Amino acid sequence: MSDEKTTGGFSDAELAAMKQRAAELRAEGAGGSGTAKKKREAKACEDALAALEGSDHEIGNRLHAIVREEAPHLDPKTWYGFPSYARDGKVVVFFTPKTKFDERYASLGFNTDALLDDGDFWPTAFAILAMTDEVEAQVRDLVRRAAG
Repeated sequence: MSDEKTTGGFSDAELAAMKQRAAELRAEGAGGSGTAKKKREAKACEDALAALEGSDHEIGNRLHAIVREEAPHLDPKTWYGFPSYARDGKVVVFFTPKTKFDERYASLGFNTDALLDDGDFWPTAFAILAMTDEVEAQVRDLVRRAAG
């Protein structure tokens, strides 16, 4: 991470992510359910993707298309301001742009509801520098398996 100002041990970017998550939780509890809520969450995901720049924009939008094609039953939403995809309201797959925390790579992450268990040890996050054909094939397989 860069030399950002910190408050109480958290960087400015981390504080912003926590504020985004708090806003997401308020929006979830602000009434509405079913289709209206899913549309609102999908719009927030699309807005988060539209705000990305450079390779984050390319990778994030390609990931969005992959999830929609391979796991259309996952609902797009945001999670800590990140584009994410949920099953029954629980985030399964999420994208962390490299610019979010001034990292050298973007990452594709999977939460505990992802169905990727493989014995006693398996990865839950992957660095992505570019969405090449080979990377896309691996991402498709991971998303398909994670979504169930």
